[in-house]
Amino acid sequence: MIREIDLKNLDLIEIIRPGDAVVWGQSAGEPLSLVEKLVEQRKEIGHARVFCAQSYTKTLKPEHADVLELTSYCAIGTRRDLARAGVLNIIPVQLSHIPEYFMDGIIPCDVVFLQVSPPNQKGEYSFGIANDFTQFAMQKARAVIAEVNDQMPWVYCDRTLTEKDFTHIVRTSRPLVEHKASPIGPVEEAIARNVGRYIDDGMTVQIGIGAIPDAIMAGLGDRRELGIHSGLITDRIMELMQSGVMTNSRKPIDTGISIGGSLLGTQKLYDFGRMNPKIRLHTHTHIHNTAVLAQLGRYISINSAVEVDLTGAVGSEVAGGVYVGTVGGQVDFVRGSQLARGGRSVIAFPATAGNGKISKVVTHVTGPITTARSDTDVVVTEYGAAELRGQTLKERARRMIAIAHPDFREALERDAHELLHRGT
Repeated sequence: MIREIDLKNLDLIEIIRPGDAVVWGQSAGEPLSLVEKLVEQRKEIGHARVFCAQSYTKTLKPEHADVLELTSYCAIGTRRDLARAGVLNIIPVQLSHIPEYFMDGIIPCDVVFLQVSPPNQKGEYSFGIANDFTQFAMQKARAVIAEVNDQMPWVYCDRTLTEKDFTHIVRTSRPLVEHKASPIGPVEEAIARNVGRYIDDGMTVQIGIGAIPDAIMAGLGDRRELGIHSGLITDRIMELMQSGVMTNSRKPIDTGISIGGSLLGTQKLYDFGRMNPKIRLHTHTHIHNTAVLAQLGRYISINSAVEVDLTGAVGSEVAGGVYVGTVGGQVDFVRGSQLARGGRSVIAFPATAGNGKISKVVTHVTGPITTARSDTDVVVTEYGAAELRGQTLKERARRMIAIAHPDFREALERDAHELLHRGT
């Protein structure tokens, strides 16, 4: 029988056992009240394992690793602080595999924290603005605690929830985490122009979050009948929907509907998503499924990188010896877009880092390779686009050097000569 508990009286010691694995939703769907209680009561609970994905709050801090064993698939947002402190255990994994990892017990789960909307007139709860791996974790959990936040909008998802899905309910009322659009500068505008020439009327787009994705979306106002199938739906995507640019009318599947995994932006976006039949949130089994992506036809995936080498190998995880990114959905989207008839895959990033002192076009990727060079299609910086698909190593190197910052091209040419002499 479901148990309703007042937040002030919530004693997690009665629910979480020492050694339990606790899982909660990510991004703006993070159940903050429950996480705060866990942090507050962690020493009384004892050792617990936590799977915590991307976050934009500082609720979980490095000092909480005194009792909590912290694991994630990424170091995105404030999770980067945990990685820098050396207390975050990283699982390198494509997002498409995470559901099966939970279902097969590879990632353990005993207790799930959810943040959900109040029920509709039928008594159905919504995952709200984030529908992710928790849907699979809760199927394996002994306890599912639902934080029913009356400020969480009811958003259409691939399934609804009822009280039968929960073991405990805690009612809260608190603002949702917001993520405002990033400032767009001349570098981002130049990258956006170079990416934009690959986005034609009627194409379906996958995009991330940040200044470059925002700049790309801001430059699409003259397109017609675009679609979206992406991990995130942001304010920029909302604006394209409102202006009639993004209609999803030409998508072969999910026609007329914007498909995402979560909404991440401002309150205006969350209000726009409330009971909006033109938006539907799915889990990774649909968003990142290459068989689904292949059906989208003229589909373009746009992702970023920490560095890309002269042969097209992409590193998106480690910078300066610190884990700062993720495998995430990049490989799924890169491969899925190229399986789609007429699809393209773009890796877009600034040519330099560290105030122009570090080239992000490199001879060899210094960290782990996230996307293999054999999968890379188009690489874009503010200096142009390098189309690598079907090109030889020699031609790839020439094209990559052409989009590097001019200050680094001579050194890269010297390195390329040695690289090509070895034939690797």
